[in-house]
Amino acid sequence: MRRLLSNIGLITLGSAICAVAINGILIPHKFVSGGVTGLALVIHYLVPSLPVSGLYFVLNLPLFVLGWKFVGRRFFLYSIAGMTIFSGSLQWVHLPITIHDPIPSALLAGIISGVGSGVILRSVGSAGGTDILAVTLLNRFSVRLGTTTLAFNAGVLVLAAMFSPLEPVLYTLIYMYVTSHVMNLVVAGLSQRKAVIIISSQWKEISRRVLEQVRRGVTILGGHGAFSGREEQVLYTVITFRELARTKRIIREVDPGAFVVVTDTLEVMGHRIGNQPHW
Repeated sequence: MRRLLSNIGLITLGSAICAVAINGILIPHKFVSGGVTGLALVIHYLVPSLPVSGLYFVLNLPLFVLGWKFVGRRFFLYSIAGMTIFSGSLQWVHLPITIHDPIPSALLAGIISGVGSGVILRSVGSAGGTDILAVTLLNRFSVRLGTTTLAFNAGVLVLAAMFSPLEPVLYTLIYMYVTSHVMNLVVAGLSQRKAVIIISSQWKEISRRVLEQVRRGVTILGGHGAFSGREEQVLYTVITFRELARTKRIIREVDPGAFVVVTDTLEVMGHRIGNQPHW
């Protein structure tokens, strides 16, 4: 029950945040959005009597077949709840934001929508729309969530340009770009893992201190220096972003001349350190 309430709470909070951007910025400025929300907005601008909330609900129904087939029952059920909550938020959450300049409006809307979408995807469901497609491609092909959203939204922009002035469409591009990057940041956040490669003659001491002080596993790889011709021991470990400073401090204290490479990771699967999405 606690997990259920937590996930519903995340979906509700994220939906309300997104509704603030849509009702408070996008609609007053005649901006479009991406995915199903964008289609709903385009239809709403053409036929103002049709509410965005109802259009969003109806347009989402075909995508739920995809969610049931390729993602899973839990995600499907939570996404139905999310779609309903999101549609309700579009209907009832109205917070006017008085920014007249279109560029700051697009930037602020992107930040707000990115935060809201990221909060929703921190749950085990979604609010429907392209979230279902994004999670499907992430699970099957490891395509990042924001990348799928940005690519899919390009099609909506082309459609919007056929029925509305070009200027709002260009501002919408700014909005969608910011949204995709902020969403990736919120979903990954400080949980993004760092892969660290260490080459040092003091590899035993560094390995011991990482194991004891950082409490992360270390793999010892055999290496061979091409120039020196010496056998080398290479340490490989995966840590969280918050553990990076501590790990570098250990290396500097033990061997200031150690050769260290730190790289970002897309996904990590495994006990404790894994950050594979939960959908």
